[in-house]
Parts: sequence; structure tokens; C-alpha cells
Amino acid sequence: MSQRQTLTRYAWLAIGAAIATIGLKSGAFWLTGSIGILADALESLVNLAAAVIALIMLTIAARPADEEHAYGHGKAEYFAGALEGVFIIIAAMGIGWTAIQRILSPQPLDHTVAGLLVAGIATLINGGVAIVLLRAGRRHDSLTLEADGQHLLTDVWTSLAVVAGVGLVALTGWYILDPLIALAVAVNITLTGIGLVRRAVLGLMDTALPASELAAIHNALADLNNYECDYHALRTRQSGARRFISFHLLVPDTWSIQQAHAMAEQVEAAVRAAVPNSTVFTHLEPRNDPTALADVGLDRDEACVLADSHSPFLAAEQAERGRW
Repeated sequence: MSQRQTLTRYAWLAIGAAIATIGLKSGAFWLTGSIGILADALESLVNLAAAVIALIMLTIAARPADEEHAYGHGKAEYFAGALEGVFIIIAAMGIGWTAIQRILSPQPLDHTVAGLLVAGIATLINGGVAIVLLRAGRRHDSLTLEADGQHLLTDVWTSLAVVAGVGLVALTGWYILDPLIALAVAVNITLTGIGLVRRAVLGLMDTALPASELAAIHNALADLNNYECDYHALRTRQSGARRFISFHLLVPDTWSIQQAHAMAEQVEAAVRAAVPNSTVFTHLEPRNDPTALADVGLDRDEACVLADSHSPFLAAEQAERGRW
């Protein structure tokens, strides 16, 4: 079983926690009638849906590369992160709408002590699972697990705020505190949801690796000049936990193919050591060839094409095509 496949066990843990907390929070709402606790229970329903999606996406991401997906299926995790963010925002909107209705029509609460005890147990369950998911997500570089952990963590803060609000209502008789706290929680978790969606979108848009990892790549290539070599056209992206790094390696014009290939192997190994879980692609070019100097942009520019038109290989290829 691959490392990615083992991550599905964390999704099953999240599903179990969501089912348990839905039951506990529903019971707490039945006891107290608190709109804050109801909102908290609704968020747990969203947690359950998000955990199921996380399980599906982690299963897809664990599939090995195939002919149709030569770079693997890691980007499936970004879909899970985006959906979790959207679910969080939807839950926040529902909580906010319900809270506004209760602000307009405050109501007393019942059996607050028993309700708070049940809600507190649910909060402890969510808190423990959130910590496990966040640690696993960061350790395995899984956006899906990290998003699910963040989702549960927002639920924990929601529950703590709701418990505090219900306790204050019981002590003071200020019924409006219950929906006001629920409304504040809705705003807070909306920001969390927006952050998750933004991060997923950046991954789907092939955003470059973070500055710290780019610096590690440059450091790994810093001594190329000692070998009369250089590099350019560095491009990076991330697909789930996998990093993809490509650049052109410029070697002395007089080197043999064997010498250049040996240097490429050495350089690629250094980059992989600097940025774990990365796939490195290099393109060998003679250092003083005008074609190599022009071949920097994503699309080969006109100067590069013109330089190519004078190459012996291209001329031979064009002659061969002319025979047909």
C-alpha cells in the first residue's frame, strides 16, 4: 500500500467523528433549544459531507500515473480543498441567517447544564481529530487532510463560542447573546473557507512553489559555475504532494553527451535532495549556442526558431520530409 493510500484512514476517522458529533450536538439542541448549538450541529453535517469528499479525493489521488494522467492524480486533492472551503462558506451563511432570525426574536434556553455537557463532549472529539488531521496533512503534505483538519478546527472554535454564549445566557438571562455569538462565529469561519478555496485555486492554476523551496533549488544549483555550467528557464509547480521542477542545463560546448548527461544526473539528484518528493526534468543545451540563449520563454520565440532553421539536424529532417 502506497503512502497516499494510507491517508484514507484519516478520512475515515473524520467521518466517524462527524457522525458522533452530529448525534451529540443534536441532542444538546433538543435539550436547550439554543440556536447557537443548532448552528453548530448543522456545521457538523457539513463536516460529514466534507469528510466523505476527502475520502473520495484521497482515493483518487493515490492512484498511480497512467497513460491519461502521466503526472499522476495528485491534483484531485485541490478539488477536495476547494469543496471543503465552499462547504464551510455555505455553513457559515446558514449559521448567519439563523442567527439573524433569532436576534429579531430572542428565546429563552432550557436545560443549559446538560446541553453544555453534551456539546462539550462533541467539542473534545472534534478537537482531538482536528489535531490528528492537521499533523498528518502537514507531515504528508496533503491539502485534503489539512483542509479537513482546518474545517474541524473551525467547528471547535464554533463550539467553544457557542458553549460560552449559552453559559452567559444561563448566567445573565441576556438571550440575545446566543445568536450574536453564532453570528460572530459565522464571520470567522467564512474567512477560513475563503482561505481554503484560494489555496486550492492556486494549486489548480499551477502556481510556482513557495519562496522557501525556490530558494532551496537555487542554492542546490549555486555551484554550477564552478563546472563552467549554468541554468535558466526554471519552472516549478505542485500537484498534491508531488513537486515538478524543470530547467535548462547549459554545459560547455565541447562536452560529450556522456559528460553532459553525467552532470545532469548529478544536478537533478542535488535538486531532489533539496526539495523532497520532487520530480526533476532537465534539458541539456550548449552554453554558447544562440539557440540555447534564446530558449528561455514558455513559447519558443522567433529568434530561437530562426536559429533552429540553421541547424544541421533540422536541415536533414526537412530534406527527409521532402522525399515524402
